[in-house]
Amino acid sequence: MGFSDYRTALVTGASSGIGAATVRRLRAEGLEVHALARDARRLASLSAETGCRICEVDVNDLAALTRLAGAAEFDVLVNNAGQSRRSNILDTAADDVDTLVDVNLSAVLHLTRLIAPGMARRNRGHVVNVSSIAGHYAFGENTTTFNSSVAYHATKAGIHSLSQQLRVDLYGTCVRVTEISPGRVATSIFQNQDAADNPDARFVGGFETLLSDDIADAIAFAVRASARMNVAMIEVVPTFQVVGELRFASRTQAAHLKDMRSGADNA
Repeated sequence: MGFSDYRTALVTGASSGIGAATVRRLRAEGLEVHALARDARRLASLSAETGCRICEVDVNDLAALTRLAGAAEFDVLVNNAGQSRRSNILDTAADDVDTLVDVNLSAVLHLTRLIAPGMARRNRGHVVNVSSIAGHYAFGENTTTFNSSVAYHATKAGIHSLSQQLRVDLYGTCVRVTEISPGRVATSIFQNQDAADNPDARFVGGFETLLSDDIADAIAFAVRASARMNVAMIEVVPTFQVVGELRFASRTQAAHLKDMRSGADNA
């Protein structure tokens, strides 16, 4: 297995961020990539750049997803589309809960159930689910720094569980399943958070973050792996992010720590 064995990929949430970076990466590897998103302008720009196929589709449009799934034999499915909201269970709005469940979880379940059976019949394929460390760790008072909510955490935990169970359902086939679980990534979730009037700017500009290309590289690593190897899960966090206590070293702190360690090494 690997890029030489795959021909066609579908990437959701493809108009920007991790999705767009993944489209570029898979196209560079020679795959025909169908880029799915709602933003027609950005998709057109991405298609002009990469030659990807445009799928202007809302992931909540089940009829459109069903038609798309039947239009091609997808060897690689990258479930990346997602949304976030800022709240906790004490003030979460009903619409926010519904939106996050629909986009982050239901759409992934539907696309997977529509595409994975064909992979199993062909005995070839790779499902990549982009989750989040929010699906594995509770953030407490730091939740707002991730622009996330209890519903976001719950849906990403659902993606983790889906990925595990999907491997069981596909047991005996050559279809592989990978969960990519990123920490802080410089995507639209943090858009405009460096603005001077934004109280959360200190959580972005002063910290090192992952880039979308870093996550695309992780996806490529998993897909490229030999047939005997299923990269089940990759947790990707910034070097100066400690997940267990949800600590983030700022650029200033990181430089100070580096200087201290360098001094100790030279002593």
